[in-house]
Amino acid sequence: MKAAVAVEEKLVRVLGDGGRVDQGKDPGLADRDLLTLYRTMLLNRLVDERMFRLQRQGRIAFYIGSAGEEAAIIGAAFALEDRDWVVPCYREFGAAYLRGFPLRDFFCQVFGNADDLIRGRQMPVHIASPRLHLLSVSSPVGTQIPHAVGLAMAARIRKLKEVTLVFFGEGATSEGDFHVSMNFAGVFKAPCVFLCRNNQWAISVPGTKQTAAESIDIKARAYGFEGIRVDGNDVLAVYTTTRKAVEKARSGGGPTLIEAFTYRQGPHSTSDDPRSYRGEEEVEEWKKKDPIARFRQYLEARKLWDEDRDMTLARELNDQILSTLKEVENIGPPPPETAVEDVYAEIPWHLREQREEIIRRAARQRQSWPR
Repeated sequence: MKAAVAVEEKLVRVLGDGGRVDQGKDPGLADRDLLTLYRTMLLNRLVDERMFRLQRQGRIAFYIGSAGEEAAIIGAAFALEDRDWVVPCYREFGAAYLRGFPLRDFFCQVFGNADDLIRGRQMPVHIASPRLHLLSVSSPVGTQIPHAVGLAMAARIRKLKEVTLVFFGEGATSEGDFHVSMNFAGVFKAPCVFLCRNNQWAISVPGTKQTAAESIDIKARAYGFEGIRVDGNDVLAVYTTTRKAVEKARSGGGPTLIEAFTYRQGPHSTSDDPRSYRGEEEVEEWKKKDPIARFRQYLEARKLWDEDRDMTLARELNDQILSTLKEVENIGPPPPETAVEDVYAEIPWHLREQREEIIRRAARQRQSWPR
């Protein structure tokens, strides 16, 4: 317990207990921005809850949520400009919502239906949007980190003032991709911000088994740049810290590693049962530090929010979720012939032949269906 208290005392914080703001640390966001942050965090939580229920009902195949980590994700993404890039791990849907990724497109991707922008080729929750500068979600642990550094270096070579923000969990810091990327970024001062969501559990592996270092942020020192440890359940602290790192990267000051110390309230994914490796007491203790409830206290202290508004917003968002689900759930699968499309600018002869054969077989199959 003493160790946990010592860890928390070292964290960068803005929000104190009961909605208080530490003296002189308030970032001074406009009221509309504060409400946007809260709305996005609540939307993220409600979508997660609904998707978990759908998976348990057999209506979708898989889902991976971010309950308890909304502040670390959405607070960081809010520090970016539209021209900047987000390179996600697999929990950063809140960043996508914040950037304008439509809920309908997200649900279509989860179902893998005909309106899925990726045409059902990816497993559920693996979204991407070049238009919104959102790179494809990465399943293999850590492989998105070198991609992010490459993206940042490409922007610098092209003399674009773009910054790349890459998300990953603490488990990824045990991968070679993390260390190679950090070293390269440090040497060449890549305009990249590394955001480690340290939710303390890499599936079933606790942080104490992940590294012998006292924290993740100190790993940046070995590569010649700054590391910062922030309270990942404090959306304003995450925003402020990331904003400074983004400004530094944009001005040529090089990368920053931010460790957002938070907690994964739910299972790793719908395929996981965390009760087999962690106690419910630990989970309940962290739920008392819930980032959404904490931010709501701040808004209430600012007279920007109250219980009636909260209930109204929750109803509005749930209605939006349910109506969008009703619209997309019965959309059929992508046409089978799309399996060979979007690979080449011009489909080569051998894939054209395969495409035609797919179309013929699909037609014969439809004719044999009972009427």
